[in-house]
Amino acid sequence: MTNLVNLQDVSLAYGPLVLLDKVSLGVDEGERIGVVGRNGGGKSTMISVLAGRTEPDSGRVVHNRGLRVGFLHQRDDFPDSTVGEFVLGGRAEHEWAGDARIRDILRGLLGGWDLDVPMSGLSGGERRRSGLARLLVDDHDLVILDEPTNHLDIEGIAWLAEHLRGRPESLVVVTHDRWFLDAVTTRTWEVGRGTVERYEGGYAAYVLAKAERDRQAAAEEDRRQNLMRKELAWLRRGAPARTSKPKFRIEAANQLIANEPPVRDSVELVRFASSRLGKTVIDLKKVSVAIPDRTLLDELTWQLGPGDRVGLVGVNGAGKSTLLKILAEEREPDSGTVRTGRTVKLAHLSQNVAELDPTARPLQAVMDVREHITIGKRDYTASQMLEKFGFRGERQWTPIGDLSGGEKRRLQLLRLLMDEPNVLLLDEPTNDLDIETLTELEDLLDGWPGSLVLVSHDRYFLERITDRVLALMGDGGLAFLPGGVDEYLERREASAGEGTVPLGASETAVQEPAAAPAVSQAERRAAQKEMQRVERRMDKIAKREEQLHEQMAAAAEDYTRLADLDAEARTLASEKEELEMVWLEQAELIGD
Repeated sequence: MTNLVNLQDVSLAYGPLVLLDKVSLGVDEGERIGVVGRNGGGKSTMISVLAGRTEPDSGRVVHNRGLRVGFLHQRDDFPDSTVGEFVLGGRAEHEWAGDARIRDILRGLLGGWDLDVPMSGLSGGERRRSGLARLLVDDHDLVILDEPTNHLDIEGIAWLAEHLRGRPESLVVVTHDRWFLDAVTTRTWEVGRGTVERYEGGYAAYVLAKAERDRQAAAEEDRRQNLMRKELAWLRRGAPARTSKPKFRIEAANQLIANEPPVRDSVELVRFASSRLGKTVIDLKKVSVAIPDRTLLDELTWQLGPGDRVGLVGVNGAGKSTLLKILAEEREPDSGTVRTGRTVKLAHLSQNVAELDPTARPLQAVMDVREHITIGKRDYTASQMLEKFGFRGERQWTPIGDLSGGEKRRLQLLRLLMDEPNVLLLDEPTNDLDIETLTELEDLLDGWPGSLVLVSHDRYFLERITDRVLALMGDGGLAFLPGGVDEYLERREASAGEGTVPLGASETAVQEPAAAPAVSQAERRAAQKEMQRVERRMDKIAKREEQLHEQMAAAAEDYTRLADLDAEARTLASEKEELEMVWLEQAELIGD
């Protein structure tokens, strides 16, 4: 296997902050490496050194002779040219139009765009997509990407993962998107405290391997403490203690989680949520919203119930943020009614949050809301919550005006949570959050009893936090997706094949939705009502099945009781199959 680039005893510091401390590593031909670590820990610096863009303070960076490196920086400069000239690099139209790979890149990242539009007229996100497209159009030996999924929606991220899997180049990618890491990479580098720890496998394998390393380190520390206690006892007794060498079995990484409880006790959380919220949370009835070129919501009837945790997906421009604003009563629908329960205490994190006093400090800003908070059965102080959100030590006292955009957004989200709402509406909450902060947020939300609607392009976070996925498919309705994000992508691909909204279309280029299905509005409403009835019953079955599994575990030696529970479980499974068929029939009827 050919070695492409090597770092040999590389060190680099900015003032007192040491980012790389005598780091030695290399990238071989065909390797696909994901880079993870806390924000500010040195990830971007390390890959910039790897690409030859940044000179280290000491050590050597050795590139294979003639190495072609493609590097996507977070802050690339863009020339004053058209999109086509920038992306295609002067290729003649017959040249790029006859190249299937280039056509696929244009379709995946710039679908529906006018290539004659000047780069200066694009938004920051559109420029970013253009820069990624330009890099992928060219051939390289090593591709280095710094946060390539920024400004891509779920479909765009899925396309990029599939595209990169089919490319022969070596890959080094920095990203907070854990689904993307698992889909694309086969090795993981963790950067932090001046070092780079290396792991085999993508993100999931990295988490398990890191847990195993931590377990072994804890076992070693326990053994050391035991030996110290025995040594102390020997000294006190004045005679040598006879001790056998401790023995412990190193378990496989996947056994580390074999006896772990579920991440959320759904039954308990729903019970808490019901006691705090009552039966009515937010009910939409025949809600319609239209903008000049299309209808976003068409007589939508939907209920958000106590304890519901809903992920909302859809192409850019489908109306996800608009629906959140309607749920938050920040926007009036064109027609229809929105009914909010009397006990609802709602918090809405939009993509555009209000500015905080730049002279205030993060700890002050949080304590102004509340000094203590209870999430589930655990109590936290304002300072402890700030630590969970990445504000450690002196960072809690840094003027807010000196914080990065990502830190300000983290602080806004924390202030919302500190107000102890019982309904959360979150619009892209993971923007600018590193993986460590994301896992802390997930841990907090696991114990948070309330209703939640989440819009996020971060597929891992969405699937981790929510219990079901709904989609705005462009027809004015809200489709329930039993198959989650995978089913959404399959439906979108099928609709693209039928000539509707193009896969990966930008927010400025979403086409008109397909013509309405040939069913009456009355039939459509009846089908939607039946689907909602089925969904509620399936939710109840799922909760009862969880209870049955717990009861069967407790009655392991009571064979009569076990037989009764098993019979009920089989009956529920049969009913669930029938309900799924009913749901699919209704979905087919209305064309969702």
